[in-house]
Amino acid sequence: MAEKRVGIIMNGVTGRMGLNQHLIRSILAIRQQGGVAIGKGDTIMPDPILVGRNEAKLKQIADAHGLTRYTTDLARALGDKNDTVYFDAGTTGLREQFVSQAIDAGKDVYCEKPLSTSVESSLRLAKKAAQAGVKQGIVQDKLFLPGIRKLKRLIDSGFFGRILSVRGEFGYWVFEGDWGGQPAQRPSWNYRKEDDGGIILDMFCHWRYVLDHTFGNVESVSCTGKTHIPTRVDEDGKTYDATADDAAYGSFELAGDIFAQINSSWTTRVYRDELFNLHVDGTEGSAIAGLRDCKTQHRVNTPRPTWNPDLPNPFQFREHWQEVPDNTVYENAFKVQWEMFLKHVVIDTPFPHTFVDGARGVQLAELGLQSWAERRWLDVPVINDAEVLKA
Repeated sequence: MAEKRVGIIMNGVTGRMGLNQHLIRSILAIRQQGGVAIGKGDTIMPDPILVGRNEAKLKQIADAHGLTRYTTDLARALGDKNDTVYFDAGTTGLREQFVSQAIDAGKDVYCEKPLSTSVESSLRLAKKAAQAGVKQGIVQDKLFLPGIRKLKRLIDSGFFGRILSVRGEFGYWVFEGDWGGQPAQRPSWNYRKEDDGGIILDMFCHWRYVLDHTFGNVESVSCTGKTHIPTRVDEDGKTYDATADDAAYGSFELAGDIFAQINSSWTTRVYRDELFNLHVDGTEGSAIAGLRDCKTQHRVNTPRPTWNPDLPNPFQFREHWQEVPDNTVYENAFKVQWEMFLKHVVIDTPFPHTFVDGARGVQLAELGLQSWAERRWLDVPVINDAEVLKA
């Protein structure tokens, strides 16, 4: 039995996602369970060093979780040969700079999405990582959510027959910060275009990998964005202009003649079971998948409604849907992907969620913004892995 230590330089852990999902619920959870098993009693044990600009915050986080390693000196951290993995969950606008430095230092790199602020810079990072021979990966957490995994199981079983359409709803009301002592649940930079904010850049990266890996490659896009709330109040109580989109209404044509629509909004009040769901219709059956749950209706269980607004509806439509059982234990989606990446680094197991896939997400966001500006459908050019990664 042997324990393989993997030192991880974690940049951006003072932010919401870096702290909660990646440090606490992934890396620390892996440590608490005794590492990642890799067979014959051997394990991978991640050893994080926290990196950020605010030393006081880093110390507070480290002390709260029994950690001793933290620094504000990224260059020094990258220079330590005992820490071989670099993780970035910091500001998107600085990601190309920091990831490039990590690649130059010979680190394997794992990144939050978006990979960068443009498809060109994302592809530069993908090519640079390939030429340097380092392992690289992008966070694609929604593929590992219980609801999406159950949905994929249905697709792989042939449950739907021919899939016809996909309709998605994501979002919730993010408080403006100016009323009733209710601060915003998201950071103010999300609503400033000049700080790389906006729901299209944020969420279209997600929708690209969800659609590509679950249903079929995205072939064209039409998008309308909106800035429904023009002013908000920031973390210091100051009113600011919201210059980025806070809602996006996207339509996508997928391979296999599948049509998809996904609404993304931080200005909607939720009337559904979960903050995100996908409604999938096929010739043989339909399903509704959320973050955790998935319900189905087969053609043999489909009711026969008749439109008549003058009579009470005789059906309780929700009663005709059946729950897909768990049948397994589903862990935190971020943790599951972290374990995959650590195995990829240590024992070279396959890891399909590459920088090229991250570039595809940024590509769809860019095309969504362009479609909105030009008010038209746009084809999605194919990004070929081999062409990008060739030396």
